[in-house]
Amino acid sequence: MISEQIKSIKASLPEGVRLIAVSKFHPNEAILEAYEAGQRLFGENHVQELTAKHESLPADIEWHFIGHLQTNKVKYIAPFVSLIHGIDTPKLLKVVDKEGAKVGRVIPCLLQIHIATEETKFGFSREECLEMLSSGILSELQHVQICGLMGMATNTDDEVQIRKEFHTLRALFEELKETYFKDAPAFKELSMGMSDDYPIAIEEGSTLIRVGTKIFGERDYSKK
Repeated sequence: MISEQIKSIKASLPEGVRLIAVSKFHPNEAILEAYEAGQRLFGENHVQELTAKHESLPADIEWHFIGHLQTNKVKYIAPFVSLIHGIDTPKLLKVVDKEGAKVGRVIPCLLQIHIATEETKFGFSREECLEMLSSGILSELQHVQICGLMGMATNTDDEVQIRKEFHTLRALFEELKETYFKDAPAFKELSMGMSDDYPIAIEEGSTLIRVGTKIFGERDYSKK
């Protein structure tokens, strides 16, 4: 039962770690059950589905965009999105800034770092991230706020590898916190860990875990 899963997961979380219920492909009824159990952070990765749910569900839900965001779709979520997890190019960052200016708000974002072995995962390499930050791009952008990093571990049963990848992301987070974001209190989020690996992610310093299947069960992909 959704409400029981929500309560069980939340009870197991250490202080400072928040749960994002990944609700993509799940109906409003399922989201409302989680909402009634006290859940307020929900994650979606399709813009059209996210905007529809935002319009039809309670206004105090914090919507997180956790998927690969196309530049031409930013405008649809700019007015309300609470956090964009997947900033993976300088171009996307600039578009988010532009759309934030249009709607008169500063949009919180995370930089997505590629830590997995799979080529299919998106994100900056460590070198690309440092290169972008050293370019001074952030000083030009007035309507985005970088709040931390996000990463996805390799889809494997090898817990040693998963831990190593999360550890790598945490190390980069600490490095950036001491350098480019030394005077930025908002830079405090580390989004890593999903249904299968979030306990390891928490041990490695995650502050936001993205859990879907463990809460809602398997998705109905026929409703995509």
